[in-house]
Amino acid sequence: MKKAKIILDHDYTIAKIDPRIYGSFIEHLGRAVYGGIYEPGHPEADELGFRKDVMSFVSKLNVPIVRYPGGNFVSGFDWEDSVGPVEQRPSRLDLAWFTRESNAVGLHEFHRWAKKANSDVMYAVNLGTRGADAARNIVEYCNHPGGSYYSDMRIKNGAKEPFNIKLWCLGNEMDGPWQMCHKTAYEYGRVANEAAKMMKWVDPSIELVACGSSNTAMPTFGSWEMQVLDECYDNVDYISLHQYYGNPTQDTPGFLARSMDMDDFIHTVVSICDAIKGKKHSKKTLNLSFDEWNVWYHSNEQDQEIWKQDKWNNALPLLEDIYNFEDALLVGSMLMTFIRNADRVKIACLAQLVNVIAPIMTRNGGGCWAQTIFYPFMHASVHGRGTSLRALVDSPVYDCVDFEKVPYIDAAATQADDGSVTVFCVNRHMDEDFALDIALKDFGKMRLAEHILLHHDDVKAVNTEDNPDNVAPTAGPGGVIDGDVATIKIPALSWNVLRFEKLS
Repeated sequence: MKKAKIILDHDYTIAKIDPRIYGSFIEHLGRAVYGGIYEPGHPEADELGFRKDVMSFVSKLNVPIVRYPGGNFVSGFDWEDSVGPVEQRPSRLDLAWFTRESNAVGLHEFHRWAKKANSDVMYAVNLGTRGADAARNIVEYCNHPGGSYYSDMRIKNGAKEPFNIKLWCLGNEMDGPWQMCHKTAYEYGRVANEAAKMMKWVDPSIELVACGSSNTAMPTFGSWEMQVLDECYDNVDYISLHQYYGNPTQDTPGFLARSMDMDDFIHTVVSICDAIKGKKHSKKTLNLSFDEWNVWYHSNEQDQEIWKQDKWNNALPLLEDIYNFEDALLVGSMLMTFIRNADRVKIACLAQLVNVIAPIMTRNGGGCWAQTIFYPFMHASVHGRGTSLRALVDSPVYDCVDFEKVPYIDAAATQADDGSVTVFCVNRHMDEDFALDIALKDFGKMRLAEHILLHHDDVKAVNTEDNPDNVAPTAGPGGVIDGDVATIKIPALSWNVLRFEKLS
């Protein structure tokens, strides 16, 4: 059995964890809305048409924010289409995903769903085909108490009280040529700055996210952030990061190392933000919103066939990745990356929540089940609150195609307000178990209250409606505590949650 060590100290902290790093995303794409959260006539539908079985799974994830309504969709979206009597709302062609949008679920309906989910809405405005005027108008519609054109329109449409949406995205992936009305960095930075000014004039309490690069492979990555922030730094609060990973070559060790790329991405964008801060002699520190992230590659060929056969229909089954066990391991490492960067990553949105590259899957008219990636997200969201601790990890390493010195043991740690400590850990080794020593310095006497383990002998194992618990958490082997050192057995290829509680 191999050995590794983690040192934790009560005083070695990174930052308070913003709960919004456990956010998610619902776009008007595929079956995320229609057939996902909303299916009137389903046996589990509530009085509004929202599926209660889906809501039950969402509640387990404890998601504090949900980004909406896009995504690429938002760059061609007229928000006015989504309010007013449902029977009067227009059906539109969606050029982002080559489908048709009925607008049966709109702003009011989604706001009600979010409240039922005990979540807040993170709303994206259209800075593609629309601009600053439409952006300030929807803030007025959502947040102004009344007595103005758009706030009175909201009241007429049945919502006397403001929605009080506090977090707004200034467009989506505007560096991407696939985006409707794609812009250069200068063009986008200018419109983002003007929209930000006007939106905050309407409601000074809101926070705004500027579009960063769509991913690290964009040819303008870095220069995009520099020029955009040069234009809008003073009026925005966050810059976005988006990143998806795949394993088309079936290289499991290389795939599981991809979170190292995410860590580099974060550090690079932090450096750019701080460079602009210095250039502008600003006292404001800009933080990060990693508002799209996940594994995404399984459904690519399937989507191309769907578009060939069934273009322009409503709620096509697009981006329905079926996640396997190794995907769950990488998702766990990505979540730990956010925890370790809690000083600058304040928002993150798993893309997406239901059916579309999602932890939750449904069948129209049928069941609902959790995919493999559901479990690390749930564990981190439930147990990863409080303060991020600086975990010093001493682990054997390996090399792969794209990375060198990849630690077999990937870990992060948190301390809750009650003094309990949680260590999250992925063992990336294909074959070897680890004896992991965890030194708990200055925490007082602790006991191992729980060891949650996610493991499967087949890295390609999946969950299905007929076999929803094929990959599911079990009790881990645990270990012993001698003084302030706990020694825990960490099985090969596993996600682990180690919960330590103070002894009275």
